Amino acid sequence: MRGKRTLLVAALWLGTIASALAVVHTTQRSRALTAELVEAQKIRDELRFEQERLLLEKGAWSAYSRIEKVARDELNMHVPSPDERVLVPAE
Repeated sequence: MRGKRTLLVAALWLGTIASALAVVHTTQRSRALTAELVEAQKIRDELRFEQERLLLEKGAWSAYSRIEKVARDELNMHVPSPDERVLVPAE
């Protein structure tokens, strides 16, 4: 009887140690994943900021007034006068 009791106590003791080690491992893994999540959220926020900046820049570059200025200044284009206009008949 005493041998069975000693074996039971040893098994419970090993189970408790295994459970404690599992808790430590799970806690460490949870902390690592939380840190990874925080880093991923930081990168997401930086990318959102960059996207908003690029959308604003795209809007500025494609503004009609800027396109007209580039056409006039850099490409030497102008609005045609009435005598320069040619109407092409529709078929």
